[in-house]
Parts: sequence; structure tokens; C-alpha cells
Amino acid sequence: MAKTSDGMNFAPKGKPNPVVGKGEFVFAAIALDHGHIYGMCNGLIEAGGTLKSVYDPDPKKLDVFIEKFPGTIRARSEEEILSDKEITLVAGAAVTSERCALGLRVMSAGKDYFTDKAPLTTLEQLDAAKAKARETGKKYMVYYSERLHVESAVFAGQLIAEGAIGRVIQVLGTGPHRLGAAGRPDWFFIKEKYGGILCDIGSHQIEQFLFYAGVKDARVAYSQIANFNHPEYPELDDFGDATLVGDNGATQYFRVDWFTPDGLQMWGDGRSFILGTEGFIEQRKYMNIGQKGSGGGHVYLANQYEETYYNVNGKVGYPFFGQLILDCLNRTENAMTQEHAFKAAELCVKAQIQAVKIK
Repeated sequence: MAKTSDGMNFAPKGKPNPVVGKGEFVFAAIALDHGHIYGMCNGLIEAGGTLKSVYDPDPKKLDVFIEKFPGTIRARSEEEILSDKEITLVAGAAVTSERCALGLRVMSAGKDYFTDKAPLTTLEQLDAAKAKARETGKKYMVYYSERLHVESAVFAGQLIAEGAIGRVIQVLGTGPHRLGAAGRPDWFFIKEKYGGILCDIGSHQIEQFLFYAGVKDARVAYSQIANFNHPEYPELDDFGDATLVGDNGATQYFRVDWFTPDGLQMWGDGRSFILGTEGFIEQRKYMNIGQKGSGGGHVYLANQYEETYYNVNGKVGYPFFGQLILDCLNRTENAMTQEHAFKAAELCVKAQIQAVKIK
């Protein structure tokens, strides 16, 4: 059962759906600074990946990881993993500002890189990542989990691809999270390290806009940040929102915050409202408020033909991970294009840079 009290340790588990046999796709983990590493590894293992080894300089983090993934080799150094020719891909959840540097080392070692979001924190890092991808031909893939590891989000994408709501013209997203400050590492409250709220959890929202609305490029029309209620953490943004306009005319508004109250059953009531020319879709990703134990997977569709509620919990799965494995083996781009991964990263950094501080 995935932990629901905080988003940092939310690691969804689905039904195994292997696309390769045991040992055909070997990967490793480096840098265990964020709990998303568990969801990343779960997804790859369920798709048939073989987790061989792990490295982090903190032995306590390694102990916890190996307890969750028994049989994983405890590497003595990062270099031990990078020099292992059997390993195809390295998954990492480093401190946000250090994710790009790790990726450059992984790709230079001839391996594909799979990083937690946000994948980087500056435009200079973005330029370096793009250059390394061109130089090596290796992937710099990103765990945008609020779309890739949420069944309602996967299903909404399938409905849109089938034409259920026509052309998407607006995506409205809310991404509230529970702060759980006592359980957060020190770096989480240092803006240079975590990147700011629009760069961090805003990256989920921007990536979904690009995907659902078929946007290749966009501009940040307006963005703002605030620290409304956490003076003890002066570098924390506890609120942020932004408006984007896509190259095809589609628009987005999203809000992210750290104000999930303790009485809520889930770490955040994440929702998405997708408006099309012929209908609309609402996702209630993790819960139905007022219905204890309702779980996630709630999708509402209205179009020219029907008004329908779907509960897709346990029914859709998480195809991204199998697609990523096959992309790495076949050098294809079915899971996510490199252009898309980098464009979402670029826009979340720009939203943060441009943000007006309202408090």
C-alpha cells in the first residue's frame, strides 16, 4: 500500500506487466535524496527491469532502500555503477540542483539517465543537458509522476488521443501537497537547491499541459509565488501559480501549494480539468473528498454523446515504464520524446525566474 500521508514517499505499485525477460534490461539507482526513487524503481521492475545495484553516500538511506528491494547490490561508489557494462540505465533522485550534474556523468559513462522531477534548476543546466544528449545520444528522461504514475492521468491521455473531447484548448491543474516539514531534509528549504515551487511541483503541471494539449512550445504569460505562512523557512515558496500560452493557442492555468490540511485523507487533492472543443474531462487523481478510502482513479467525461464517470483504479496501469525500457533498448521515443522532457524543464525554470513575489 502506497503511503498517503506525504507526496515525497508516494510510490505507486501496479500490476507487473513485463516487456522484457529477467536480465534483459539491467538498471541501477544512484542518489536517494527523494522518496520518488522508490516509485521510479517500482515502475521499472514491474515492466521487467532488473535492479542490480544502488549507491548513495548515506548508509542509512542504503539500508532502507535495500530493505525495500532485497537482493540489490550495495555499490561501494558511484563509479562502480557507472563502469558496470551490464547496466543500461541509471535512475536517480538527487538533490534537485544536483540532478543535472549526475545526469551528465551517467550519460558520459554511456548509460541512459532517468531522473526525478524537476530534472534541473537553471537554464545553464538545461543547456548542458541538451549538449550532453546530443554528444552521447543517451536519454535524459524525467519522472513526471503526476501523469506517468497516476492511472486517471494515463486514461485521460487515452481519451484525448481517441478524440473524446475534440481539440484541447485549456488545461487547468491544481497540485496541493502536504508540507510535512519535520520529515523534510534541510535542502528542501534552500531555494538554490530545490529550485522554487514552480520549478519543483510546478513541473508536473507544465508537463501535463504540453502532453494533453499537444503543445511543442509555450510562453509563460504570468507567474507568481509567495510565502504566506512559513516565516521559519524564509526561502520556501508555499504557494505558486502560473498561466501559460501554447504555440497552438491552447492555454493553461495551474496552482501549486503546501497547504494540504492534516485532516485530509491524502497528501493532496490533486485535480485536472481539461477543456476541449467537444467536451471536457475532470480527474480526481488521488481521492474523492468526504469519501474515506475512495482512493484515486476518478475520471469524469462529458462530450457530445455522453456524461460518464470512470473509476480506473487498478485497470489502466502505467505503460510509460515498459515503453521507456523498450525505447532504451531500441533507441526509439515512444514513452516520451527528449524534446518534450526538456521543454517541460525549460518552462518550469522560466516560470520560476519570471515569478512575481506577492508575499
